[in-house]
Amino acid sequence: MNAARRAPFLIVETGQPVDSLKRYGRFPHWIRVAAGLAAREVVEVNAERGDPLPSPQDLAGVIVTGSAAFVTDRAEWSERTAGWIREAVQDGTPLLGICYGHQLLAHALGGQVDYNPAGRESGTVFIDLHPPAFEDPLFAAMPARFAAHATHLQTVLRPPEGATVLARSEQDGCHAFRWGGQAWGVQFHPEFATHHMRGYVNARAECLRNHGRCPRTVAREVSAAPQARQLLRRFVQHARGTPGRQGRA
Repeated sequence: MNAARRAPFLIVETGQPVDSLKRYGRFPHWIRVAAGLAAREVVEVNAERGDPLPSPQDLAGVIVTGSAAFVTDRAEWSERTAGWIREAVQDGTPLLGICYGHQLLAHALGGQVDYNPAGRESGTVFIDLHPPAFEDPLFAAMPARFAAHATHLQTVLRPPEGATVLARSEQDGCHAFRWGGQAWGVQFHPEFATHHMRGYVNARAECLRNHGRCPRTVAREVSAAPQARQLLRRFVQHARGTPGRQGRA
């Protein structure tokens, strides 16, 4: 099947990068490049701005971006997007939520999102997989421990009923989960390169200090996270192999 005739991937934009990183483009661009998708293979919708969301049946898969917003604020656009996410994943649409998207997926399915009692997690962190991850379509090829980039204050305190928790970090007990056979949430940022991560550490320096962290140390310890980055390409490959989602105009 010609790639041009494949159903597109939808990237749901829920926020903007910090000002110092906007010269690198918006989150959908970072995600598309890391996922190995051409521009013609992607549709972008800015949910925060109120753009209408398309029918999930017309999509190969969905990726929901991160945001500086808080799920607990229950903003109208966020709640509306959560409702769309719930319907999409219940219909079997492959979906990957990143950071805010991870939290919004959990919230949409009845999980609990709130501030992480362990405080802000920022920088290159180590992700430890739980045993179910070794049989998961996205995580099975990952090492038991790998580096990833993270920056967040809120987290999934209680995953949705029926979800399988796949990974944790030292500060966060639910860094990744799967719900059903086609929906995943990851708290870390697989689309981040090292310059993105260092930019966020610098932008959140005051908050890090308030949480007892040294921004210079966190920035100095930022390192490449190639295994985490591969997760986006695995999601694309998995979604393209989902029965009934190939070859749509």
